[in-house]
Amino acid sequence: MNKTIVLIDAGFLSKLSRYFGAGKYLIYNLITFSKNLAEKQKLSCEHVYYYTAPPFQSNSPTKEELERYNRYGNFKNKLSKDKIISIREGRCQRLKIDGKFIYGQKGVDSLAIIDLMSIPLEHKEVKKVILIANDSDFVPAVKKLKELNIETILYTYYSKKRKSSFSRSNELLKAVSRYVQLTKEDFDKSKLIKPSK
Repeated sequence: MNKTIVLIDAGFLSKLSRYFGAGKYLIYNLITFSKNLAEKQKLSCEHVYYYTAPPFQSNSPTKEELERYNRYGNFKNKLSKDKIISIREGRCQRLKIDGKFIYGQKGVDSLAIIDLMSIPLEHKEVKKVILIANDSDFVPAVKKLKELNIETILYTYYSKKRKSSFSRSNELLKAVSRYVQLTKEDFDKSKLIKPSK
């Protein structure tokens, strides 16, 4: 079975998990999830890159900010124990717009693009890459990989409804070799199994 690398936009996957969970985040095993998606393409998952940003911390963090950061730290530590995964961290930006705080990830896509472009050097045997995302920022990197005879398989979710949080341009869909809509079943097949005591 040919090897692949799986690259995950955590912000997108988190939003999709909450959407499928009707407002609640689905609980699933991220590594099993990645391996299952690779197997659906008759590929073996060699490594997973997970792109995220730690929760925002103000100069004098509130109790809620500290609790959120500690939960993130626990999640990161558990995930990092498996050598198949690398966690790439951008930063969380907070803006105040119309009196409300808006949070967004910064630098995350750039890290993913760097790793995409590093695949021909660091994973020379890999000829098919799996990208879990929905951002057109990846288009130039995907096109360049195609020139280097490396296919990108996109797992995504999109809606044709205007102004939907999953609506988007078709540029990324056109750029990749193949795209597949993620389903709730993909999450359900990757249930998190708690170790028995």
